[in-house]
Amino acid sequence: MPKLVLVPTPIGNLEDITLRSIRLLKEADFILAEDTRVTKKLLAHFEISNTVVPFHAHNEHKTLEHVLDKINASNLAVLVSDAGTPGISDPGFLLVRECVKNDIDIECLPGPTAFVPALVASGFPCDKFVFEGFLPHKKGRQTRLKLLAEEGRTIIFYESPHRLVKLLGQIEEFFGSSRNVCVVRELSKLFEEYKRGEAVEVKSYYEQHPPKGEIVVIVAGKN
Repeated sequence: MPKLVLVPTPIGNLEDITLRSIRLLKEADFILAEDTRVTKKLLAHFEISNTVVPFHAHNEHKTLEHVLDKINASNLAVLVSDAGTPGISDPGFLLVRECVKNDIDIECLPGPTAFVPALVASGFPCDKFVFEGFLPHKKGRQTRLKLLAEEGRTIIFYESPHRLVKLLGQIEEFFGSSRNVCVVRELSKLFEEYKRGEAVEVKSYYEQHPPKGEIVVIVAGKN
């Protein structure tokens, strides 16, 4: 029976990959990858030689039927994203949904994902939280922020470096300048950084220190 396994890959530190992940990357009939160049570098580091097939946001609708046929003709296929767990704010959800519809066995390995360590290390309550991922760039963005301003649970965003100051400014505008935030940058990498404080303070810091790298923004819920 064909199976698709979602294999998380390190978000920075290559030591975070699991032994089971390495074994499945070796055993798979082929590997579906968000960016084949990124995945081939990872495979080369662990001396894994395997077929890598592109499956990303720009081609997932067009190639879905072909990929399903390929999985059905195999025993074991693996899906990876550039970093972290496939399907979390990157391609993968559509394929998993179609595999479920087509009675293809699905398995997801536990492993690296950015928002969990960011949340736990933020110091904000993590017994209940809301994961928002990336907000819409334009349409619906302000509407969403207005709704989230009333949310009592801790809120998690993903954001790109060049949009971070804009997001912090909108948090200040809709949530209030004193709302506590924690910006987590470059998790598990050499320049890992946590910047905690009120929205106005953290925005001012990043206006003076333009950020780089992968970013998670944790926002305290409304009291």
